[in-house]
Amino acid sequence: MNHAAAQKQVERARQRLLGDDFAGALRAYEVLTRQFPASAVIWFEYGNAASGLHRAALAAQAWRRAMDLDPSNHELIALIGHQYQGLRQPEAARECFARAAAAGPRAINPRISLAVLLEQAHRVEEARKTVAECLAIAPGDDQARYFSAVLDRRENLVESAEARLRDLIASGPRHPYVRYACRYELAQVLDRTGRFDEAMAALTEAKQIVRGLTDVDALLRGYDEGARRAREFTRALPRDILAQWGAGFPSAGREAAPALAFLGGHPRSGTTLLEQVLDAHPAVAAVDESPAFIQVLEPAFHASRELTPARLNTLRRLYLDALRAEAGPHAEGRLLVDKNPSPTSRMPVWLRVFPELRVVIALRDPRDVVLSCYFQNIALNPVNANFLSLVRVARHYSDLMDIWLAAREWDGFAWCETRYEDLVADTVSEGRRVTEFLGLEWHAAQASFFEKSRGKQFYSPTYQDVTRPVYTRSVARWRHYEAHLAPVWPVLEPYCRRFGYPA
Repeated sequence: MNHAAAQKQVERARQRLLGDDFAGALRAYEVLTRQFPASAVIWFEYGNAASGLHRAALAAQAWRRAMDLDPSNHELIALIGHQYQGLRQPEAARECFARAAAAGPRAINPRISLAVLLEQAHRVEEARKTVAECLAIAPGDDQARYFSAVLDRRENLVESAEARLRDLIASGPRHPYVRYACRYELAQVLDRTGRFDEAMAALTEAKQIVRGLTDVDALLRGYDEGARRAREFTRALPRDILAQWGAGFPSAGREAAPALAFLGGHPRSGTTLLEQVLDAHPAVAAVDESPAFIQVLEPAFHASRELTPARLNTLRRLYLDALRAEAGPHAEGRLLVDKNPSPTSRMPVWLRVFPELRVVIALRDPRDVVLSCYFQNIALNPVNANFLSLVRVARHYSDLMDIWLAAREWDGFAWCETRYEDLVADTVSEGRRVTEFLGLEWHAAQASFFEKSRGKQFYSPTYQDVTRPVYTRSVARWRHYEAHLAPVWPVLEPYCRRFGYPA
């Protein structure tokens, strides 16, 4: 085969991969690896195709081959690390980033990626050492300077963090992420030190920079259409919908499944805290924001209108296989808790596939929810684009909670609500109530949940907070920002009344 023909074959395989045609891409790369067995890039892309089909062992084998073929290519090795990071395999990702750093003595990116993972695993001293390596290589590096400030704030060295951040902002960082992230981080420091108006000003600057980097309006148009359809569909369902669905999918026709619960609510409503209280129970395996529902169950559910018992059982297997893979072997025989706020808006899908599902919804003062979401610096997608303004956060809150308020009226639905404020005020009492709703007795280890949390990898933005005992400073935090929240009060007031939060 001549070079031009071979290149066309490679490009066709890459187009399939980029188009998420993982099955077609895998077949193409199987041929290409035989034709170009010494190409590390081909083996890397072959692994990506296998990963897209959830064939983890094959992906790992292909990526190992790529690294063995080109052990000095620190950029390729780092890309493999990011693949493992996306698969929620932090140990494998850390190994790749460390290997990439060793292969590139002056490479900054793999060291920063390693430092981020170390900090998320609460290995702060190791993270500082890695950042120090970056600064020794390039003292003015934007990422290293930013992450030094993050580590200072993490260890409550707020004066040092603020000084680093202000110096970084004044220097006009070129790195796009650092340009806005340093302002988000400064807002956290200002909030912690009681300078609330200054915190909001820093957030405003950060969000203006983000809007300049992304077509936010296009993201929001996509979100609005999906939210409208989900809200109208759920509200149109009759109160006896579960009985109607159950008639076509009776318990006798369902494949056996482990005990399963969904922990949802609006983001920043205390779901992570409650998850850790539950996960400390020896009979519970709680999974932090698993992609199993969004990436596996929901797309498969909507791929066909056929919802026969056979297909519903297939959907159950797809989801449970993905959730078990993430929960790990220690979860065998335990109650599985999928903590994941966003799929709260997909309650009909949950209950169509798992009629026996127990649902726990975390509530928190809507004003604190909206404010906390506004403070978050998280990757943009059609949902998170709402967090760029208080008006849009309030709208998102309304969209999601309207769906919940409709769903909780369905007859025969096993659900309970729990308030963040109650969990903070009396963790044992409120934690016991939720634990008993899930069919278990309270366990003494749940009161000291934070001891187990220190050794766990988290994916929620609040991963730092659940490694220490319960604190109350986030209760009624909104009062410091009451003037800023005034424009969205008409939207939030009905939900404050509905959920028992006084004006």
